[in-house]
Amino acid sequence: MKSYLPAALCVSAALTLPLAASAAPVKELAPKPTVGDIVKASKPAEWRQLDPANTLYMDLPTGRVIIELAPAFAPNHAANIRTMAREGYWDGLWIYRSQDNWVVQWGDPREDKPKELGTAKAKLEQEFTVPMKNDTQFTRLPDKDGYAAQVGHSNGFPAARDPKTGQTWLAHCYGMVGVARGNESDSGNGGTLYAVIGNSPRHLDRNITVVGRIVSGMPLLSVLPRGPAPMGMYEKEEQYVPIKSVKLMADVPEAERTKFEIMRTESASFQAVAEAQRNRGGPWTKYAAGHVDLCNVPIPVREVK
Repeated sequence: MKSYLPAALCVSAALTLPLAASAAPVKELAPKPTVGDIVKASKPAEWRQLDPANTLYMDLPTGRVIIELAPAFAPNHAANIRTMAREGYWDGLWIYRSQDNWVVQWGDPREDKPKELGTAKAKLEQEFTVPMKNDTQFTRLPDKDGYAAQVGHSNGFPAARDPKTGQTWLAHCYGMVGVARGNESDSGNGGTLYAVIGNSPRHLDRNITVVGRIVSGMPLLSVLPRGPAPMGMYEKEEQYVPIKSVKLMADVPEAERTKFEIMRTESASFQAVAEAQRNRGGPWTKYAAGHVDLCNVPIPVREVK
């Protein structure tokens, strides 16, 4: 397959050819198993199915977005979200924000006459962090992180922790779902949610309650037109993306469910996945980084037919 450089870059590249020709030859890296190879060789016991009681189906005109809640990290918000889903709170509401390299946000943008919450709570205390004892499945990455003393994965979620304070939290990686709020830390309740669609905004860690992650359907969100108003807001209601419904998987008839499995992040195969990202083999890769960022470790997901 041919590749091409823009004209300006072609001139620059041509001028540097003599220097490149005199550089020392690159030592070829030995081939190593890829993430795809590891997934194919994994064992059935290294996968888990989604919990129907903690899985949301957000149905849009373009398809289904599947969200896995993380009650170990945000138990009160997860419970409130389950209540809102069961009472149909999001049905007929909208995605009303799409900010480039940032988030897609959904809920009720009407401040003058918002939709009734039903029996869900209007305010909740923040769950930016929770005690480490809440998390019994943490598998640490050996790599250093600029935002936390320790990072790794817990039951399929990218997580961070601080042993000195005894606190742990979910990290703002691509596809993570958080609770929008105002300046007050208790001003969110889970009725307005967002998903990260850009470069991981880890500076938001411990500043917002993170309630889960999207396991399927990210392309439906990441390709939405960017909002023209400040912060990516849509200016007119006709620009909003309608939400047909948000339901718990447990409340959806078996024949209408979309089922997925998540690779167990405490499994040997997942450790191999992380290592495959940390030290890629040849022949395409010429330099193995020997390091992997928390948000660059894929968490394999596969559909169950």
